[in-house]
Amino acid sequence: MGKADDPAEIPKGSYAAGDRVRIPNAAEPPLTVFINGVEQREGTDYEIEGREIRFAGPIVKEEINTGRWLAMYLGLFGTYRKDEKVDLQFSKGGKIELRSDLPVIPHGDEDAGADGAAHGGRRR
Repeated sequence: MGKADDPAEIPKGSYAAGDRVRIPNAAEPPLTVFINGVEQREGTDYEIEGREIRFAGPIVKEEINTGRWLAMYLGLFGTYRKDEKVDLQFSKGGKIELRSDLPVIPHGDEDAGADGAAHGGRRR
């Protein structure tokens, strides 16, 4: 579907967290998917596979080591690395709900989708 494994797409200081997120329980259509606030299009940017959303490319997250976290905590500097967030708007019991920064299912973690365990967020 995309350049999910192209290292040129992943900036220094970031990593490809995965390309899937789990759809929350009881979420009903219509589903509206956003990455960093930009609406994504089904069939082009993502596909629905059961109770998961699979993106055309990787969700890119920022790597934050202890030293970088401490410097940000102390206010020495901020961070401007690529860190994508996946948000999902859906219907639940007739009401519209929004879930922000859905956990990303890591590459190779096929069991995470079944129980909802995952880590991290994608692009655009």
